[in-house]
Amino acid sequence: MVPVDTIPPRRGFTLTQQIFTGLVLGIAIGFIVSRTNPGVAVYFKPFSDLFLRLIKMIIAPLIFATLVAGIAGAGHAKTVGRLGLRSLIYFEIVTTLALVVGLLTVNILRPGVGLALPAAANAPITTQPQSWDQIFLHTVPTSMIQAMAEGDVLQVVVWSIIFAIALGMVGERARPIVVLCEAMAETMFKFTNIVMRYAPVGVAAAMAYTVGAGGIKVLYGLAWLVGSLYIALMLFAVAVLLPVMFLFRVPVRKFLQAVREPAVIAFSTASSESALPRAMEAMERLGVPRPIVSFVIPLGYTFNLDGSTLYLALAAIFVSQVAGVPLTIGQQITMMLTLMLTSKGVAGVPRASLVILAGTLARYNLPLEGIAMILGVDTLMDMGRTMMNVVGNCLASVVVAKWEGEFVEATDQQLELAAARGEI
Repeated sequence: MVPVDTIPPRRGFTLTQQIFTGLVLGIAIGFIVSRTNPGVAVYFKPFSDLFLRLIKMIIAPLIFATLVAGIAGAGHAKTVGRLGLRSLIYFEIVTTLALVVGLLTVNILRPGVGLALPAAANAPITTQPQSWDQIFLHTVPTSMIQAMAEGDVLQVVVWSIIFAIALGMVGERARPIVVLCEAMAETMFKFTNIVMRYAPVGVAAAMAYTVGAGGIKVLYGLAWLVGSLYIALMLFAVAVLLPVMFLFRVPVRKFLQAVREPAVIAFSTASSESALPRAMEAMERLGVPRPIVSFVIPLGYTFNLDGSTLYLALAAIFVSQVAGVPLTIGQQITMMLTLMLTSKGVAGVPRASLVILAGTLARYNLPLEGIAMILGVDTLMDMGRTMMNVVGNCLASVVVAKWEGEFVEATDQQLELAAARGEI
């Protein structure tokens, strides 16, 4: 009998290729719809929303099971504090660099110069950004059931960590619960594989709706703003993430191979949550231990939103340029410090980035009408910044694993087998 690990990969489209095909097909369909009958685009939205709902129902039990099994089952309770500290140090350094890249890009390219504010525009931002004490209190759930039902990743992480530490303190009597969580974690990864079979359809529907409803015309007038963001994102990837990979000796080619599928999902759906289960599985296949994956990536969804923080810096200065309100270097640096703090509450706020942006603009007496301009192309920018959020969090898990000395690099054969099975 031939060992399973020596069975050659089956021929045909990998899941990543299927998703990318769905992405291209969705754009093509959306373009045709936008030119013929834009009203038809709304019929694609339910199929896109269905994919997001399928993914969201996985997240809470997956995080709970992997964290509890990792911390309580493998004796990692004593390392949680060190792991958290190292993660936060990395998060703060990288997100600060993201703000700097956004600030430099918007000052050099000046996408807001020459544009004018709309005559009477009201940005529909009704929620206020959270203060530091609200963010602090929000980390602890009043009910685990409520946190799971609302899909609050940070609260689920906090509760699961405390629960896992308590199980470790109970000792051998808690072993049946740990075994149950280990089995649950494996089951949720298989659950993810089943749901991901629908991913090409969900991605195609999401792109068809986005392009079909908005059309290419949304780029006119604000093309330089969109282009500036993508230039800044590419600059951040080359000037920050790539050196980080070299510094920590991350296998670049294998990392890109592993991260491409969750990155495409995040880009096409503009939802970090949609890529979370697949990102966790992909990084584990790459060689990051499950306890580190299940701790760092969910935590990064609150503290390591590289794409979102870069976008906030660029968008805030863009509005000042459009409004003709020059800001000194000192004011811009102060604004960046404000964004660095307030952006940590992004994950728990509806219309997250726009809400944080509105609060920052109001604090510096900049017109909120500028947000109305950004809204027209926000979906296109959201796709790019969401993809960067996911890639940045995946890299963070590898970096922390390297820092801990726990990274065991997967071989090319293992990655090819995983791809052939549709696991990455």
